[in-house]
Amino acid sequence: MQSNLFLLDTSVWLDVLPPGGTNLSLRDRVDALLAADRVAITGMVRLELLGCARTDREWDELNNHVSALHQLTIENDTWQEAARMGFQLRRQGVAVPFTDLIIGAVAIGADSVLLHRDRHFDMMAHHLPLQVESYLAI
Repeated sequence: MQSNLFLLDTSVWLDVLPPGGTNLSLRDRVDALLAADRVAITGMVRLELLGCARTDREWDELNNHVSALHQLTIENDTWQEAARMGFQLRRQGVAVPFTDLIIGAVAIGADSVLLHRDRHFDMMAHHLPLQVESYLAI
């Protein structure tokens, strides 16, 4: 059974959150998913986003926004799966950051689509059962 959720990577949020951003097609896609209540976040993305906040007010606003999204948790088994994925990928000559491995493992475990602008996820999707919607070309 396929999930109706889309896990949005930090690479997407950093493109659509600033006011006046120029990536209108991606912003429209995210807005449509938000309106349909289909957007999810996980702890690693939350950490990356909140870690980029510049002021207390910005941190509070971001925290409120991400708290309203579907939360995909990182269980102990997810860490193990991410480590296994990294091992398998390295054996195939593919190296990706550990943060991307955990985000990918969460997406796979939740059977959600990973919406991103990060080449590592496309690389992972060629070798793993990771469903992606890539906005690299935009």
